[in-house]
Order: sequence, then structure tokens, then C-alpha cells
Amino acid sequence: MSIDLPPTLSAAETEAIRRRVRELLPQLRADLEELSRIPSVSLETLDGYDQATVDASAARVVELLEAEGMTVRIVREGGQPAVIGHLPGPEGAPTITLYAHHDVQPAGDPALWDSDPWTPTERDGRLYGRGVADDKAGITAHLAALRVHRGAMPVGVTVFVEGEEEVGSDSLPTILARHGDALRADAIVLADSGNWEIGQPALTTTLRGLVRVVVTVSTLDHGVHSGMFGGPIPDALTTLCRLLATLHDADGNVAVDGLDEVEVAELPYDEPRLRAESGVLDGVRLIGEGSILARLWGKPSISVIGINAPTVENASNTLIPSASAKISMRLAPTQDPGTAYQALCEHLTGQDVWGATVSIVKSDDGPGFAADTTGPIYDEAKAALADAWDGTTPVEMGVGGSIPFVAAFAERFPEAAILVTGVEDPDTRAHGANESLHLDEWERACVAEALFFARLGKMSR
Repeated sequence: MSIDLPPTLSAAETEAIRRRVRELLPQLRADLEELSRIPSVSLETLDGYDQATVDASAARVVELLEAEGMTVRIVREGGQPAVIGHLPGPEGAPTITLYAHHDVQPAGDPALWDSDPWTPTERDGRLYGRGVADDKAGITAHLAALRVHRGAMPVGVTVFVEGEEEVGSDSLPTILARHGDALRADAIVLADSGNWEIGQPALTTTLRGLVRVVVTVSTLDHGVHSGMFGGPIPDALTTLCRLLATLHDADGNVAVDGLDEVEVAELPYDEPRLRAESGVLDGVRLIGEGSILARLWGKPSISVIGINAPTVENASNTLIPSASAKISMRLAPTQDPGTAYQALCEHLTGQDVWGATVSIVKSDDGPGFAADTTGPIYDEAKAALADAWDGTTPVEMGVGGSIPFVAAFAERFPEAAILVTGVEDPDTRAHGANESLHLDEWERACVAEALFFARLGKMSR
């Protein structure tokens, strides 16, 4: 699909859209809060969460889209329900697909929240609650654009709201294979990221890939008394710690050979900001070499995110025969996950940890993403963001985390402009206690998407 260079919206047209979003905000806020009261946790094996809530969340998304005149259906390909809605545009107009997800993370320990996680609560210009930002704000940003242009849609629009993003999007490849023609578009807006900071919009142009494995170390066929046999016999937990320590060098750089590193954007991000945003304790030194953003976006990282071993409270005087750890390895955007997995396996099995048996099982993996930011659609997206943020030029930023579905869309639709946007900011705390949405930033995101519709509509396919 070739796109002609587009004209620009007039100042009057831009201001009219801004005013219209402001008029719509009370109802959009009510819809956001209603969606956020539904505890649509998609992890089926988690105790305490009724999976009927995920169905209820999908049903409510269907109602909201149908109210905007869309033809809507629920698709379920072995997992949680996803919603697909479609609204045709004028003959020959460009098309846009809007992605968000309606499932959320568990709330975790309610004692860590300053208010009930399932009761959206405003404090100091932020709305607190599970899912208010990740990603039900993304759904309502799409609704805002639809409502601004209701009755005079400048583009053809498809909305795709997934129901299992928080558990790995296992059904997504099948959905893209079976329903991909319905999702094809000139531009695909994936609203599940964030902005550089409050007042500074961004497009996410790189994401790291991911490999997660469970490594198990065994030294005995059964536990034995630590006093009677401790000394000559290595216990599995100490041996596992010794093995895990080989994953980094003395400076904290990843010590696995053969992994990619890429250049990243040069943006102002210093150590004090990193410490403030991450909550790292005073006195704890940063690890690795290179700029902070290079370490966050362009280089591999390895973290131990869980260990199976007796708890301190339940520990006995026993040499542990077997111990396991879950390793999360983030990859440069260009890295093939299969190659990275093989490199990690070769590293772990190549260590001499007192002759212990080492076994490795891959939990999951996913590729990174690097966007092609050239072309008129990207130009118009940047212009829409700048107008919504009162003339502030958006930055192109990376994200150290992994969003495998972005790469899945890029692979399935290579001719589309993939735009990764979002409403989060560095203090959103998605997945954590006190997740929140900055309400003024959310309004600007709604304005930006409505402006993008108008700008795209002035382009010819």
C-alpha cells in the first residue's frame, strides 16, 4: 500500500478535536472506571479469581464498541476471549487497526495498596487501581477517537482487544493466522506502552526480546544430615548459587557469549533518575557497563526471578538434594531468541560446578522489536502527539521489557506502519501495587489518537 504525502490539519481543526475530547471526558472516565472494577485476571490457575470476570470484561468491551456503530464479535482460539470490531471508512480511505488488552495482572497483597485495587480512586491528579493504566486506559483512548469522529469517520477502523496479554498471548498466533485478514491495515496502533515522562510524549520504537528458563541442579538422590555429611558433599542450593553467579562478570555484565548488543537513542537519563524511578536502595551500586539506556534497551540482561528451595522457616539440618531457579534473560531487539536460548544452555551446562547434574527447561521466549520509523504515517503520528502535548516533540524511545505480541503483528503485517503508543509514565507502576494513571496524560493520549485519525484520513491510499 503506497501512501501520498499528507496535508496538515489546520489549527482550527486541531482545537475542535481537543475541545470535543474534553466534552467526552466525563463519560470516558466513567467507562474507564467501570472496566477497571472488573477483576479480569487472565491467569486461569490463580486461586481467588473467577475466570467469568474475563468473559464479563470482554462482554463490556463488546457493548462499548457496538455503541459506536461497530460490527463486533468475540473470538476465542483456545484461550481467553478477544474482541474484534470493525467500522468502514470512506471509499479509498486509509485503514487503521487499534490494539489494547482487557485482561489485567493480579492485584497482589492488598495491604500494599493505599486504596482498594478494584475501586478506582483519584488522588492528586492520578487514578489508582489495577488495570486503570495497563491497559484499560488504552481501550478508552481508542473509544475517545471513535467518539470524536462518530458519524464522520475519516478512516476505516478495526479494534482488536485481546484477553490474555498478561499471560503471554498464547492464542495470538492462531488469531493472527485465522483472523489476520480482518486486522490488516495501513497503520496499526498498539496502545500498551508509555511516554518518556509526564509532559513528554513518545513512540516506543524498540523492545527487548525474552527467554525464560528453569535450571535445576542436583547433587544427591535424597537429602542427608548436614552435620553428618556436610563438608565433602556439596548441597544443591549452594551449588545452584555458584552456577548462577557465573552468569555475570565481576562488574555485573552478562557473561554469556554470543549475545547481540545494539546502539540506542541518546536521551537524557541519568543515574539519579534511574534510582528515583526504580527505588534502588542507597548504597547499592549499578551493574554493567555502558550508558544507562544502553543497559536498559540495547544490551542483554539476566535476572533470577525465582528459586525453589526450602523456606527459612521450614529449613531443617539437611543437605538439599535438588534446587531450581527461574532465569529471565532480556535480549537486544535484533537477537534471535532461539540462538540466545542455545547460548544460555551452553553457558550453564559448560560450567564445572563440582560435577553436579544441570538440567534446563525453557519456559517461554519471544522476539524483540525494532520499528521502521520512516514514512508519512510515522510523520503524522509524531505530529498528532506533538499537537496533543502542546507542541512538545515526541521522542523515540526503547523499552527494556518485552511485548512479544508487537513482533507478532510486525511479522504478520510487514507493510503496515506499527505504532507502539501508550498512556503510562515512569510512576505508573504497572503490575505493582498502587498502579495509577496520570489523568492529564490520558486526556492528551485521547486527543493524540483522535488527531491521528483526522490526519490519516487526509491521506490517500
